[in-house]
Amino acid sequence: MASLNKILLIGNVGKDPEIRYVAEGVPVCKFPLATTERYTDKSGNQQERTEWHNIVLWRKTAEIANEYVRKGKQVYIEGKISTNTWTDAENQKHYRTEVVARQLILLGRRDDAPSSAPAAGRTESPAKPRDGNDDELGPPLDDYGDNILNPSG
Repeated sequence: MASLNKILLIGNVGKDPEIRYVAEGVPVCKFPLATTERYTDKSGNQQERTEWHNIVLWRKTAEIANEYVRKGKQVYIEGKISTNTWTDAENQKHYRTEVVARQLILLGRRDDAPSSAPAAGRTESPAKPRDGNDDELGPPLDDYGDNILNPSG
């Protein structure tokens, strides 16, 4: 039996990304992403519902997100859903559902980018995803979100 774990999101970044380095210096970057659904309820009133997603990026994608993604920026994310569980000191079980991004594309106009972002990070149209044929970036990496965009390309 086949299965598929894939999620596609377009939304706005809720706060500036936070990067840290795990074993062997591997970068991991996290930020919240808001997606908003607009609809008309049974009474004919316009309604809006916002969902918040915990985005996690690894390796080169994490470094790019940390450099170019800022609060309020619109991004496209493609990845998979992952749920982590842990038990705290009081024996309470906790769950956290995250989107482990395999692809990140910066959306919006150049003037949407914060003034602190370098010009190379601003893009008027989505940048092309990494296909592994760009010698400058090296070979494609594994399943942890390293199918990246080249923001200067």
